[in-house]
This record gives sequence, C-alpha cells and structure tokens, in this order.
Amino acid sequence: MSTPPADRKYAESHEWHKLDGDTLTIGISAFAVDQLTDLTFIEMKEPGTHLSPGDVAGEVESVKTTSDVYCFAEGDVIEANAALADNPGLVNEDPYEKGWLVKVKVTDPSGLDALMDADTYAAEHTA
Repeated sequence: MSTPPADRKYAESHEWHKLDGDTLTIGISAFAVDQLTDLTFIEMKEPGTHLSPGDVAGEVESVKTTSDVYCFAEGDVIEANAALADNPGLVNEDPYEKGWLVKVKVTDPSGLDALMDADTYAAEHTA
C-alpha cells in the first residue's frame, strides 16, 4: 500500500479525518476499501446531528459486510456526500478525494490527537 495522504489523521478503525479550519471531512482509507471490496450502499448521519468522539457517523455496506464509520471529534454534521447515494463506488475509485463520506463542523477537535499520522497508519496497515 502506498502512503496515504499526509494532510489527515487515521483511526485504527480505518477512517481518515481531515481538518480544515473548523470543518472536518471524514472518509475511509484505501486499505479499508481494499478489505471491503465493492461498496454497495452508504448512509451517513443527517445534517444537524451532533457527534461526540467515538460516535458512529454512518455506515458503509459492501458485498462482504456492513461497517460503521466513526467520528473522532465533537461537532455537528453539516453535509453528507450526496454523490455517493447514486454511486457508492466513488469511494472505491477515489477514497481520499471524491469518495469522502461526511463533513462535520467541529466544536472540539481534541479527539483527533489520539489518531495516527499517515506514516504510522501505513506502517501498521500494509496490504
């Protein structure tokens, strides 16, 4: 597996979190996509939903399994990636850009401190 983008933090449960100002974008890593194979359905929490660190932000379904997607900061959901409703395969094709899952307006980012940087995540999760 190539090194994932360095501009975000990674959870042991394979979510990536990219903080830009007070907006946190969450997705799943290429490693997770490889493990899940073809994604068939994605459902994220509705805008306005309050999330605390460790809360489920939604779920992804694949031909293999259903997996929860976790948020590791506190804030409110402001947007789910609407393009994924018609084409969940965008996550398979481009997990770090077009395949993002949900955006959260962060009120407390301190939960992100416990996440891994890209090099650590890549070293622990080789395909």
